[in-house]
Amino acid sequence: MTDVLLSALGKAELQHRGRRMLKDRLFGATMAIGGVTVIVAIVTIFFFLLWVVVPLFRGATLAPRSTVEFPVTDVVHLALNEYADIGFALSAQGRYRFFQTSDGTKLGAGDLLPAGARLTLLNAPNHGSQTLTLALDSGEAVLARAAYHVSFTENRRITQPEVIFPFGATPIRAAPSELPITVITAEANDSTATIAALTDRHTLYLTHLAKVESLLGDESSLEQTQVEISVAASDIAYALMDIDQNELYLLSKKGHISFYDIRDKTAPKIVEELRVVPAGTTITAASFLSSGISLLIGDSKGRITQWFPVRDNENNYRLTRVRTFSSLAGPITQLAPEYSRKGFIALDAKGNLGIFHATAKRTLLVKPTLVAGPRGLAIAPRADALAILDNEQRLHTFEVSNKHPEVSWRALWGKVWYEGRAQPEYLWQSSSASSDFEPKFSLTPLAFGTIKAAFYAMLFAIPIAIFGAIYTAYFMQSRLRMIVKPSIEIMAALPTVILGFLAGLWLAPLIETHLIGVLGATFLFPFVIFFSAWCWSRLPDTFQQRLPDGTETLLLIPVICATLWIAMTVSQPLEQWWFDGNLPLWLAQELGITYDQRNSLVVGIAMGFAVIPNIYSISEDAVFGVPRQLTTGSLALGATPWQTVTRVVLLTASPGIFSAVMIGLGRAVGETMIVLMSTGNTPIMDLNIFQGFRALSANIAVEMPESEVNSTHYRILFLAALVLFAVTFVFNTIAEVVRQRLRTKYGNL
Repeated sequence: MTDVLLSALGKAELQHRGRRMLKDRLFGATMAIGGVTVIVAIVTIFFFLLWVVVPLFRGATLAPRSTVEFPVTDVVHLALNEYADIGFALSAQGRYRFFQTSDGTKLGAGDLLPAGARLTLLNAPNHGSQTLTLALDSGEAVLARAAYHVSFTENRRITQPEVIFPFGATPIRAAPSELPITVITAEANDSTATIAALTDRHTLYLTHLAKVESLLGDESSLEQTQVEISVAASDIAYALMDIDQNELYLLSKKGHISFYDIRDKTAPKIVEELRVVPAGTTITAASFLSSGISLLIGDSKGRITQWFPVRDNENNYRLTRVRTFSSLAGPITQLAPEYSRKGFIALDAKGNLGIFHATAKRTLLVKPTLVAGPRGLAIAPRADALAILDNEQRLHTFEVSNKHPEVSWRALWGKVWYEGRAQPEYLWQSSSASSDFEPKFSLTPLAFGTIKAAFYAMLFAIPIAIFGAIYTAYFMQSRLRMIVKPSIEIMAALPTVILGFLAGLWLAPLIETHLIGVLGATFLFPFVIFFSAWCWSRLPDTFQQRLPDGTETLLLIPVICATLWIAMTVSQPLEQWWFDGNLPLWLAQELGITYDQRNSLVVGIAMGFAVIPNIYSISEDAVFGVPRQLTTGSLALGATPWQTVTRVVLLTASPGIFSAVMIGLGRAVGETMIVLMSTGNTPIMDLNIFQGFRALSANIAVEMPESEVNSTHYRILFLAALVLFAVTFVFNTIAEVVRQRLRTKYGNL
């Protein structure tokens, strides 16, 4: 009977062990699958972000579309419509022709000049207005523009091209009839036009036209004024006028430029004269960028330089060279700026083509020997196609893929000199109400704001969290610890949107109103706490023994509350007495320190409360997990409790404390709602604690819903997310490496 019972018990034990081993295997497999799943998810997120970001750094590509024989033999101007399916060509006799780019089929033709007139000069700026200026042998000029009227019928696009004369087809007197015009340029809008014509006698005639509406509602009349300007240079080859008809540039072949201010059409004045190419080099091409602010100058050495007016210290404009591109082998013969971006296409005399972006200083494509002897170049308004006419009367059209030219390492992380700015700067400004706006995509101010937010948050959170963890784990009474620790840990469950809401709508105005009290309390707390501890140590032992060991900290609660109440109470009287009742204004006027209501101080306090529970909980567990034999042994050898904490407990718990700090830092770097709601969201770089900022995470939350899918803005926001991902990964990796080394170093204590 006994043997049977023992056999049954043995079988039961074996079955129990088998079930336990099965459970262990299942649990181990589950943990392994969970760990692998987490790793796969993280890697998937990384590669998805990378997949969205990589197209930003691809260069331009050029693919042939068609090559057709072109019947017009003496083309002096070539242009494309928005969809690049219709072209416009103008001959030296003033005849124009609309044609299909796919096969050269004629869609319309006519004369831009009146009967008997002869075209002697043409100016066709490519920076937005597309106004053609035709100079006649009679000293007159005609302003014309190619227009394309688009309509849709049964889901089919129909384009009707025509030539319009914004100021009439009748020639306009631009210079005396006996003086041949050698250089001409003009700009026109719906109501005004300005023509600058240079004659062979070194006299510049500036003609201004203005439409005057009739009070009776009849057709408008045309007012015309003209002034003469004496020009010293004898070899002027190019004249350029900005879109707003405020600035005029005369360029000589030898490389000199004369900059005129023509805002007052009756009294133009010269602003500056300077040389823009090195000695021994000549200007071979010149054009505006799309905005009509920057000048592009190509020279005989294959270099292209960008210039625009910059205010000097005396508030005067000076033409300044901003960038230099030197990627083509031969003299620059053609410059075609894009219509809506700061990119441009250049051709040299050897047939080499280059695609560039000015602001990013990026060379996107250099393609040698594209066609033989290029004579004409046109780019479509969408910058997705271009046409080149060669010297064998063949028209070549190409598809251009150049989606993100404005992105480069320099534009994202370096200082960029934007048009209209006094110097290179770090700027983030992704949108504007103006259609002429150039996006500014520097991530440096956003990265700076992220670091600034994390710094002030950690500056507030680390001392409170770590000292609180040490006291709770080592000195506090166990019953009190069981209340305090869960209470602090439950703070981590508080939604950060609530903290951001309270910080922005309650804390920020409170700090602004009681700034002296907040700053005073910050500096008073350490002294009050140390003074309270000193007073407690001087009390009789009989009084001290009335409180159980580890509960003395409860006495600090009324002390801290009283200190805060006193600081807030005296704050406004002191501000009224010392700073005329407005400390923020005094800081701005006397010290030059600007004060923004939603600033880094507010973020530091609010985000500190969000980070404290994480740092505190992990640090407290690390300190509490120090073996008791180490602390009791230290005390038995004569060390004081404070010496035991600093030389034994902290060293042993240092891996866990360091991990807690790094986890808290990662949380602060990636925090979104607090920095979104409690800062001014201004992407500026300023160490001032009273100034706002914009963090990477907040920028993603604000702008991602408004960005166009797969646009440059959209992909750069994903790049910001990738930067946050990488920074968090680096922090965690460093934390793990340091933690392992600390564990190895102090694990044998």
